[in-house]
Amino acid sequence: MPSSARPFRFGVNMLSPAPADAWRAKCRRAEELGYDVILVPDHLGMPAPFPSLVAAAAATARPRLGTFVLNSGFWNPTLLAREVAGTDALTGGRLELGLGTGYIRAEHDAAGLPWGSAGERVDRLLRTVEELDRLLGPDEHQPRAVQQPRVPLLIGANGDRMLRLAAEHADIVAFTGARTTPGGTLQPLTAEELDERVAVYREHAAGREAPAEFNLLIQIVAVTDDPRAAVRPWLPRLPGLTEDRVLELPIVLVGTSEQVVERVRRLRERFGFSYLTVLEPNMEVFAPVVEALRGT
Repeated sequence: MPSSARPFRFGVNMLSPAPADAWRAKCRRAEELGYDVILVPDHLGMPAPFPSLVAAAAATARPRLGTFVLNSGFWNPTLLAREVAGTDALTGGRLELGLGTGYIRAEHDAAGLPWGSAGERVDRLLRTVEELDRLLGPDEHQPRAVQQPRVPLLIGANGDRMLRLAAEHADIVAFTGARTTPGGTLQPLTAEELDERVAVYREHAAGREAPAEFNLLIQIVAVTDDPRAAVRPWLPRLPGLTEDRVLELPIVLVGTSEQVVERVRRLRERFGFSYLTVLEPNMEVFAPVVEALRGT
């Protein structure tokens, strides 16, 4: 491992709401499997982020707890500051705040909230970040966050302006590994395209005092001796890609256990990704990789 490389961290994004006992059980299972971060997204029909993280904290002792990522269009910054500080306090200072612009217009329509252009959504996110810094900075803000000077901030980014914003403000930059199409779907980036996105970020971040942690959300995970068969069911959702092309995508980890471990190592060596997130359905299958690499 290069001397400048960060140790690996692994997170799991919990997608399915559950009653209290079942929720606590799967959070404890994530801790048992060695995951470093328990995460909750911000989509309608999925777990409510902040109460879910407080419940996860009560059921576990070690993992950090994060939003992955909040849709800034859903949140009034003043009310969000209350939620962030209160959740950080109730989780014993284990919160990591993830923010993004949102990419599903139908969710905004269902909530009766403005959608706006891509530029307007980035403006909204920037205002949210600036307001959180302003509101949570003074000592008199109540409730008071445990972590000072602030709760660690993760920003999900892919476009040029978002990468610049992340370089200026984020402790953790989460590369989406995909671009949003005009129809609102996500199109995965090739390794070469992700190289270019990372280079854009690094250019904007050249003057930072401390480097950010790099995160990547892995979409497909399978431990198998037949990788092509494992990705074949995904082809209808990835038009224009062959089985071999899918297997080359950075957001895909498919192969034998040894091959997947090696692919994870290469993600850090090539791009700098030391913090990987998998989706809840892949929590168990990815666990041997976590065991092999966690903390290394």
